[in-house]
Amino acid sequence: MATLRAIPEAEWIEFARLKAILQATDGNLGSHIATLEGAGYITVSKDFVGKKPRTRVALTRNGRKAFALHIEFLRTILDAAASRHE
Repeated sequence: MATLRAIPEAEWIEFARLKAILQATDGNLGSHIATLEGAGYITVSKDFVGKKPRTRVALTRNGRKAFALHIEFLRTILDAAASRHE
């Protein structure tokens, strides 16, 4: 989910920038991107800038929704743990 968190809403982010933010290896990030794309959480665009290949990713509506539900779930867990310790 860190990958989804790092992608700006309604914007494309380049692979190299996302890799730097997440401090991930090419292979690790590539695997995450493939998994998230397969789940329909991100869309991937591959093109060229001059002769240099460029990969960019963007969140889909389903990706934003899944991330929001994940955060809500985590908050529920934290709230339940906090109420047990009061």
